[in-house]
Amino acid sequence: MIRVLIVDDSAVVRQAFKRALDADPGIEVIGTAPDPYVARDMIAADTPDVITLDIEMPRMDGITFLRKLMSFYPIPTIVISSLSQDGTKMGVEALQAGAVQVLAKPQNAYSVGDIEKNLVIAVKSAAMTKVKKLEIELQDNRTSYSLSCTTNQILAIGASTGGTRAIEEILRKMPANCPGTVIVQHIPEHFSRSFAQRLDEICQMQVLEAVDGESVTPGKVLIAPGHAHMLLRRSGARYFVEVKSGPPVSGHSPSVDVLFRSVARTAGQNAIGVLLTGMGSDGARGLLEMKQADALTLTQDEKSCVVYGMPMQAVKLGASCKEVPLGDMATAIIEGLADRTGVPRDNATCC
Repeated sequence: MIRVLIVDDSAVVRQAFKRALDADPGIEVIGTAPDPYVARDMIAADTPDVITLDIEMPRMDGITFLRKLMSFYPIPTIVISSLSQDGTKMGVEALQAGAVQVLAKPQNAYSVGDIEKNLVIAVKSAAMTKVKKLEIELQDNRTSYSLSCTTNQILAIGASTGGTRAIEEILRKMPANCPGTVIVQHIPEHFSRSFAQRLDEICQMQVLEAVDGESVTPGKVLIAPGHAHMLLRRSGARYFVEVKSGPPVSGHSPSVDVLFRSVARTAGQNAIGVLLTGMGSDGARGLLEMKQADALTLTQDEKSCVVYGMPMQAVKLGASCKEVPLGDMATAIIEGLADRTGVPRDNATCC
């Protein structure tokens, strides 16, 4: 039985969420709280397995509460965020602060039912994740690398639950002239742009939400929109992305499998594929196709994953050339690029 605490200042939302979750025989709502202070006391008295948390609340906002929660009581938390510009930005901040998933807040009392089904799925997914105490890094963890600038190398990354923090950790350590990079992160529509904007602010390269026809060049990172598939294409010596709507593949849109398969066909041995933390199997078969096309394929190791699902499936398929701890992934990528471009290994490690 998954025990859930609902934290939301709206009585209508609390009641609707409780009704939806209680209807599932595998879920029990152990309480509801109108603000973080009440929630704090309830958690201290009876720790839940999963928390649903509204961001915009009186007395203490959800982000502040989430950071405090992850510092002392790391509990899988699903954040409910509005679709306003500030709301989507805060939703991404919540993922960086340790939330395992973000759902769009109902626009009004009549649209609460729109997310009830997704909430049940999210709670069951969250219950299977492992969260760690939030460690606040005061130093700038960007590192310096020496890379030869090549236009034919492609870095492709796929991730799901826990992936926003994992992607940030990797990209912060990559140089300004990193290979053209394409990323699929399972994230709700409207939140992918805020995610890209956040990364653009803290990384050395340019990070953008992908648009159809966008060029893929060294020093540029493209994030798939949260509602569409992204594929790598080539015209002569030029790489670009195709962004198109379509049914879910491997359960998702955007799908990591769709991206990786296109990279295998388009870039082949000039690519590096990285599959990070996430539930399910999306990306595993695509990574295998990349390996079969002589690309270097890396998967995040179990210990550093929030959910060792997608990487595990890739390992089972024999799609992974190497399992790598998250903290070492940027170095593994750089060294892989050095091996394939002829840059001396000494110039491809952290300074």
